[in-house]
Order: sequence, then structure tokens, then C-alpha cells
Amino acid sequence: MNERNATLRENLKALPRGAWILYFGTFLNKFGTFVVPFLAIYMTRLGYSVAQAGLPIAAYGIGTLAACLLGGDLADRIGRRKTIVLSMFSAAVAMLCLSQARGLPWIVLFSGIAGLTGELYRPASNALLADLVPTGQRVTAYAAYRMAFNAGWAFGPATAGLLAKKSFGLLFIGDAATSLLYGVVAWFALPAGLKGCRATGSLVESWHVLRSDPRLRQIVFACLGIGIVFVQAFSTMSLEITTAGFSPSTYGLIISFNGLLVVLCELPLTSITKHYPVRRVIAVGFVLIGLGFASNLLTRTLPLMVLTTCLFTLGEMISMPVAGAYVADLAPPDRRGLYMGIYGMVWATSFVFGPTLGTYLFAFNRTLLWAGCGLLGTMAAILILRPITPSRAGCIQARIEPAKLS
Repeated sequence: MNERNATLRENLKALPRGAWILYFGTFLNKFGTFVVPFLAIYMTRLGYSVAQAGLPIAAYGIGTLAACLLGGDLADRIGRRKTIVLSMFSAAVAMLCLSQARGLPWIVLFSGIAGLTGELYRPASNALLADLVPTGQRVTAYAAYRMAFNAGWAFGPATAGLLAKKSFGLLFIGDAATSLLYGVVAWFALPAGLKGCRATGSLVESWHVLRSDPRLRQIVFACLGIGIVFVQAFSTMSLEITTAGFSPSTYGLIISFNGLLVVLCELPLTSITKHYPVRRVIAVGFVLIGLGFASNLLTRTLPLMVLTTCLFTLGEMISMPVAGAYVADLAPPDRRGLYMGIYGMVWATSFVFGPTLGTYLFAFNRTLLWAGCGLLGTMAAILILRPITPSRAGCIQARIEPAKLS
């Protein structure tokens, strides 16, 4: 069944049972992502400066970067399910260790380990979903995956904001508990998925793939630009809101509103976006994300914070499921873990540089920060629209639906 011609209900009914189990486990895990959105606030509460508050977030990003390389490799070597289980159980231990750290070096170290273990599952999950769902149905499948992901965000940060009023320690305990729960679900309920055969190390192979696949290289660099913008939602935006006099729980509600919008609107929106050329859809979404964060230049009132969230969330809903399906369509079956690992590595790299750059710019000149977000979003949109000639694309075109290449 081709999802372009089917209704949303038909597309959802066509998804296999394993995909729905994956969505459920993802919701459990993301509902319990209590610590990362509040890490900058947690650091300032411990007495560290705004600039220092960005260091553990950057360390988490470095860990995530390593997780994308290692997770993609493990997903192809030992299998998707085993990688997810390993990630969840080790993430619970890492989060409990982070909760006991107090000195800056130890906090940075355990933040990095938490990023490594906690994000190891992402390439495996994306590869498993591509294993289970055929090419013609993947935009809907990845939108549903993001719906589960953001349903967790819709309720998790708001819950975390309430827990933080009592004790930040509760955030770490809750985060670890939900990781353990997802690990149990993955072990007993998820299908194993495919297992490829890798001849070289993931870093070397990733480099060769990026050199040989111009379409992957294009989406990677465009997403890197927009990723640096988007991660401000989990770092400097919290500081922008609290500096304006609002409480951490208000920030939690704003982030939850982002997740709620995705849950309610993204799947229906894919019924519209699937009819348009992929790269143009992605470009429109990137421009809206940039404009959303640029709107932080306006006076911070509750209605304007809602406007900011609506703008960047609309861009997110338009671009992200299409981009994920696009990368999955580019990947050959035995390298899906690698391709999804490279795609995840883009967002991890954004997490490394985005918060650190953002917090320093915020401390130096907030106008420069938010104006730069708008500019970077526009540049990412221009990059994804850059034509790729058939001679440069090579045999990749044969692996993607013709309508999705325009």
C-alpha cells in the first residue's frame, strides 16, 4: 500500500505490531526524560555560572555523539533489540551516578556517560522501524514514532517541573526507573529485527558513506545547522524564560506544550505534507524553526512564549518525520543501523556545540543569539534545496521513490 494514496487511518492500521510496541517503549522512556531539560537550571541551583551550566549539556551531547556511532554499529552487529536493552539498563545506572555527583568535573563526566548509555538505543530503534515498515509507509511510521516520543515530552517535563519543586533528586530517580521499564519491555516484547554484516569500524565506514552518498551528505549538513538552533529549546530557552521572571515549572509546561502539539497535530499534518516534494517540505519546516527561535527577541510574556513554541513546533512537525523517512529510504537494508546512526550523530553534534555556543552567546548578547537562530534556520533551508545532479546522485536514485527526490 502506498501511503500517498491511502488515508491516515489506513496507514496506521497497516503498521505492524512490532512498530506499536516500539512506540509504547519510546513513550515510556521519553516520559521519564526528566533530567536533561532541567540540567541547566539544576546547575545554576548548585551555584555554577550560566556558562558552566552549558558544559554538562555539551558533555551529554558528546556522549550522544559516541552513542550514535556505537549504537549504529551494535544495531547492525548484535541486533536491534539487544542494543536497545543494553542502552536502557546501562542508562539507569549512569543516571543514578549522575545524581550523586557534585563537583563540576564529575558532573560533566557522568553527564557524558548518561548521554552515551541513554542514547545508544536511538539508531537501533530507527533501524528496527525501517526493518518493520516498507518504504511506501515510512513517513507515517516515523510520524507515529515521533508522536510516541513527543507524547512522553508532553507529560514528562510538566511532571518533572512539579517534582523539581520538591527535590531535584526525584528527577534522577524517575529518569532511571523509566529507563529500566523500557529495557524490560524491549527484552520481552520487541522483535529482533534484521542484523547486518559490517566489515569495518563504524567511524571509518561512516566517513566512506558520507563521501559516496551526496544526498545523505546534504541532509546531514542541513540538519546540523537546524539542530544547533533546535537544541536551544533545552538549554538557553529555559534560561530565557526564568530570566524573564517565570518559574522552572513554567518552562516545563512550555516544553510539554511543544510535545502536546506534536502529539495532536503531526500525524494529521503528514496527510498534507506527504503530497509535496520532500526537500521542499523539509526546507519550509527549517525556516519556521528558525523564525520560532528568532521570536525570542520579543518581550517575554506568556502569550508570546506560546507563539514562539507554536512556530518552532510547526516547523518541527513539517520537517522532522519527512527527514527521518528520507534517510531511512536512502539506506540499504544491511546498513540501516549505520545510516540512522549517522543521522542521529547530526543531532548529537548539535547537542555538543549548540548548548555551549548558545549559553555563551546568551551571556554575551541575547539579541545576537536569537537573531543568529533565525539566520541559521534560513541557511539550512537553502542548503537542503540545493540541487543534486543525477551524475552526483548515482545509483542512490534507484533506492528511493522518484516522487520523493524532487
